[in-house]
Amino acid sequence: MNNEITGAEIVLKSLAEQGVEVVFGYPGGAVLPIYDTLFKQNSIKHVLVRQEGGAIHAAEGYARSTGKTGVVLVTSGPGATNVVTGLTDAMMDSVPIVCITGQVPQHLIGSDAFQECDTTGITRPCTKHNYLVKDVNKLSSVFHEAFTIAQNGRPGPVLIDIPKDVQFASGTYEEKNKIIIPSHRLFEPSPDFEKNKIEEAVELISKAKKPIFYIGGGCINSGPKASKLVREFINMVGSPVTMTLMGLGVVGSSDKNSLGMLGMHGMYEANMAMHECDVMINIGARFDDRVTGRLDAFSPNSKKIHIDIDESNINKTINVDVPIIGDVKQVVEKMISIWKDKKYKIDTDSLKLWWDKINKWKEVDCLNYNNEGKQIKPQYAVQRLYELTKNTKTFITTEVGQHQMWAAQFYKFEEPNRWLTSGGLGTMGYGFPAAIGVQIAHPKSLVICVAGEASFLMNIQELSTVKQYRLPVKIFILNNKYLGMVRQWQEFFHGGRYSESYTDSLPDFVKLAESYGIKGIRATQPEDLEKVISYMIDYDGPVIADICVDEKENVFPMIPSGAAHNEMKLKDSDNIATSTKEGKMLV
Repeated sequence: MNNEITGAEIVLKSLAEQGVEVVFGYPGGAVLPIYDTLFKQNSIKHVLVRQEGGAIHAAEGYARSTGKTGVVLVTSGPGATNVVTGLTDAMMDSVPIVCITGQVPQHLIGSDAFQECDTTGITRPCTKHNYLVKDVNKLSSVFHEAFTIAQNGRPGPVLIDIPKDVQFASGTYEEKNKIIIPSHRLFEPSPDFEKNKIEEAVELISKAKKPIFYIGGGCINSGPKASKLVREFINMVGSPVTMTLMGLGVVGSSDKNSLGMLGMHGMYEANMAMHECDVMINIGARFDDRVTGRLDAFSPNSKKIHIDIDESNINKTINVDVPIIGDVKQVVEKMISIWKDKKYKIDTDSLKLWWDKINKWKEVDCLNYNNEGKQIKPQYAVQRLYELTKNTKTFITTEVGQHQMWAAQFYKFEEPNRWLTSGGLGTMGYGFPAAIGVQIAHPKSLVICVAGEASFLMNIQELSTVKQYRLPVKIFILNNKYLGMVRQWQEFFHGGRYSESYTDSLPDFVKLAESYGIKGIRATQPEDLEKVISYMIDYDGPVIADICVDEKENVFPMIPSGAAHNEMKLKDSDNIATSTKEGKMLV
């Protein structure tokens, strides 16, 4: 009996065995056999985007909101090159993605055939691993290996490039439980391996006078249990905690220990505490430059503990005293066990003095802004959005720029996986297609993309996708007519020379929405805001809410580029140098 099936059928069978429910993609000549096979089945849903970049960002949104692996299917040549930005984004933010690309038949590879490019060569630097599959009989094992690699250790994107002749060829299918993956391609963390380091870290924490936890996106990547364990350990210690942009939600904003976000536009109290702490416990963060500021001035007097699953992040930019390589969930679970077994207690008198100092810093009220006048302040817009949605299961995605920072500052997250933004790469055009992926994964939830008008324009064609699949995504545009963050940096670092940062040819977003058969609404004055937001939330379908905000508002607080954490600028009038030669290079 012949059990052979086509390569295209092997692709679909592999996806089904991996539990894939949704594929985001765009057809083309080099993947037509796979699309033909898709047509013949009903178990896997395909979401047709309007450009391949939208597919990969949608898959990112799906993956980050569910913890599953996002799947992308695109054609060769421009189809493959259009996903490079998204692959790099997923690589930097540790998002598990399996991207399937078509390729020209093997006999045409290297001949500059129509829609041919060296996909594996182009994507090698921006994927965890990639494959060019030349043998149909190896196709299923490649797929099962790819999914494991994408999810294993530090998650990330994996690409599978399949020539068209391999898709047509017949071969045998191997089930995933029969696949043996080479050990060198996997990371298998063992808390026992790092046991001495973990014990050293716990003892160091117990002796701290001014400790602070520094939480990153690695906690979320480790799964929901990891976030719960991190919260438990922080409460046992009683220490303040701050989170990176990617770590928001690991510890709830209302938690008594939370100081909110740190970094360039983080909270004053968080940055000051980071600067003055004596023991820093970094869990799942990579000492990103947006957090550290000037390296020689970053937390200069602290002993540093760094827990990270990716060994390459250890001592990469900041030298640490106690490095621990491992999965957050396993390591923190071990830390809790040691703390309980040895009955450790932190010095309560010292901790009280430390909290007294932090509470003094809180009195600065660093997010305070002038809400007078007839213009809508963007901070106020996000505040009202939060107040009107906080009792609903809401997912927030953002684009990149000023609006992203205001959303991080003024929208309060109590759970992980509810906040999705492009952190490492800072990809404009990420938020809207990511919201599509989230909405596909959570059809009954409220999904809002907080956008800037310029970022939204980068993948605005996906309005057609939203319309086709009847996705009730809400696009909340903070429209200031500028490339806002570019304008802010030009004001501070380039003498107010606003070179090419003003857009004087914006579409009418309300009419644009209507042209797609989508609801468009607008708020131009503060008194309009609540009505517009309420309407947007209640409307049973996609909405573009054009919120016309103050064009010259800047994001504060701000650590000027090249400055230390204790040199924060809190408002425009602060007499703090915002421009140094070294700082300009870091912007």
